[in-house]
Amino acid sequence: MILADVGPGIPDIALAMQAGYSTAPDAVRSLGFGAGMGLPNMKKYSDEMEIDTAIGKGTTICMVVNI
Repeated sequence: MILADVGPGIPDIALAMQAGYSTAPDAVRSLGFGAGMGLPNMKKYSDEMEIDTAIGKGTTICMVVNI
């Protein structure tokens, strides 16, 4: 799978990979979003995962899931 966006990029991948870390504001988190489990769960349930990111340009995540 290849997931790509043209968002702000990820300034600190190691921090973003920590369970519970989120940049979502409290108002969004109160709705049940922004739990900080997206990237850690993607890594956990894929066999390979690579993140390529550039600040101000976006992020591309390549994942392999062996079936």
